[in-house]
Amino acid sequence: MSFSKINKVYLIGVGGIGMSALARYFICQGKRVAGYDRCATPLTDALISEGVNIHFEEDSKHVPLWVKEKSDEVLVIYTPAIPADNGVLSLIRNLGCKVYKRSEVLGLITKESYTIAIAGTHGKTTTASILAHILTETGYGCNAFLGGIAANYNSNVVFDADSKTVVVEADEYDRSFLELFPDVAVVTSMDADHLDVYGEKEHLDESFHLFVSQIKTGGNLFRKIGLNLKGGTTYSINAEANYQATEIRVENGAFVFNLQHPKGTLSDVEVGLPGIHNIENAIAAFAVASELGLVADKIILALASFKGVKRRFEYHFKSNELVYIDDYAHHPEELKACIRSVRELYPNKKITGIFQPHLYSRTRDFADAFAESLSELNEVILLEIYPARELPIEGVSSSMLLDKISISEKSLLLKKEVVEDLKDRKLEVLLTLGAGDIDQLIEPIKQQLAESIL
Repeated sequence: MSFSKINKVYLIGVGGIGMSALARYFICQGKRVAGYDRCATPLTDALISEGVNIHFEEDSKHVPLWVKEKSDEVLVIYTPAIPADNGVLSLIRNLGCKVYKRSEVLGLITKESYTIAIAGTHGKTTTASILAHILTETGYGCNAFLGGIAANYNSNVVFDADSKTVVVEADEYDRSFLELFPDVAVVTSMDADHLDVYGEKEHLDESFHLFVSQIKTGGNLFRKIGLNLKGGTTYSINAEANYQATEIRVENGAFVFNLQHPKGTLSDVEVGLPGIHNIENAIAAFAVASELGLVADKIILALASFKGVKRRFEYHFKSNELVYIDDYAHHPEELKACIRSVRELYPNKKITGIFQPHLYSRTRDFADAFAESLSELNEVILLEIYPARELPIEGVSSSMLLDKISISEKSLLLKKEVVEDLKDRKLEVLLTLGAGDIDQLIEPIKQQLAESIL
């Protein structure tokens, strides 16, 4: 397929974070862009304001006529998060139109570029966003496709028409990252996840090994120390590595550390991000930028100006009396990292967490690990499971998970009950956690907290 012929793009599932990045990329390319999603969200609202024609009904009459013409000038993209029996997807396939997966399109976009692919079961969005910011801020330049909204750009896309470098998240779900053949690969983590796809952890590991084997000749691998991988450049926050954080401490509510790297040591580095796990992400980005030839002092300046990624340890309220943080954590290890970082920053505070489990299969596969992580809170509120692409699984529920949590201060609420419930709680540090639609609670919670303090 030649992108030079394409002048119209239609995306099925356009409101997803990865799909919306493609929509924005093609808008920047001057293409006509339209799409379908099942419901309106702040992200689809933003896309509409940027010129994307979006419909929310599966009825065929809402699909643009130019999509149905089967022209070589039209590119149709879908996400695997869309059910196979979705009415829009079925219509277009029945018409005989060629439909490309999002990962295939990313593979085609990056084919002729110098590609830096960030992989990992968690950490990839923040790492990719930090690296894209470093390359942009230092003048190196890049295009980037991100799995979150980078606060510096208020977008999940960084576009530089003059750059041939692409930073892209390499998604392990559905083995999508095997469409990529990067010049540089970063692997941040390989924890068991997506077992609905892989079945066993060893099959997930096999896919990561395959992904790494696809690095182009002469390319480089950057890997967190301790992963089941060999070779490449290593980084760590707690073990000897090529790039290593030492003397990590908390100063004025922020993490500060020294950074040992092949060319020396940088003292008193402060990344503009809370969360000890973000030190690790920053070091990975620093390592790649350094190996690209960027000067260490310029990298550190760029790190200091990075404002973070929305829904990644994002502060929404911060005072001596009350702190409110929202985080996308939806895997037991992510929850543990987030909660422990909060505990280190606020050691004498009561921590209340509101968690929305994401996927029935993930809740089933990691129920004990979820319970262990959530039991590190002082108080936990569970919401019902966000199903995303899945149908319910018998015996798997938030009630089942609640029973496994060991702390006594625990409850199960409907999403619509949360804001009213918080009025009667004595809150010191509040966390909202999860990858579903729990983000819809952020603004109502902020309003309630502001009113309670006033």
